[in-house]
Amino acid sequence: MNEEANRPSIAAPPNPHVKLLIEFGPLAAFGVTYFTAGIFWATGVVMVTSVIALAASWSQFGRLLPAPLVTAVLVVIFGGLTFWLNDPRFIKVKPTIINLMFAGALFFGLMTGRLFLKLLLGEAFNLTEEGWRKLSIRWGLFFLALAALNEVVWRSFSEALWVNFKVFGILGLTVVFAMAQVGLIRRYEAKTGA
Repeated sequence: MNEEANRPSIAAPPNPHVKLLIEFGPLAAFGVTYFTAGIFWATGVVMVTSVIALAASWSQFGRLLPAPLVTAVLVVIFGGLTFWLNDPRFIKVKPTIINLMFAGALFFGLMTGRLFLKLLLGEAFNLTEEGWRKLSIRWGLFFLALAALNEVVWRSFSEALWVNFKVFGILGLTVVFAMAQVGLIRRYEAKTGA
């Protein structure tokens, strides 16, 4: 019998750069393609790269990461509608729908006593239940604000400005908002018994 086959495999930890590429690669591909080939090509590219990102997620982590999974499903649905109806409004409304879904999930979890944010980030942060509740409320409100802002931008400004907002603005606002939560995270950090 082959000893190598019986030896337990020791998997290398996932590369954090790969996770970033999985999560932000399709968005970057969308932005680059838009400015070189237009909204319909960009929509097709983001559809394909989102599916590739799911395959990479499965390959790297042995599971599908929740945010890229939801995003990929909606990209394929709204991208498909964009092509089928020859109407870019569908791909423009996708960020609104995603942010409303994320907000809805967080608020539904709060109402039913399930802290979905804790399920997603519990390995990264050790917070009290009150801390998780407050963080969930803040993120839920933030997602609602992003949904409203996306609606204002795509309906009121040029397509190019909307693409810049989608690629850079939403990401920038999310990073700033996440950094603003550090105080809450520190304040509600669960104390471990020693």
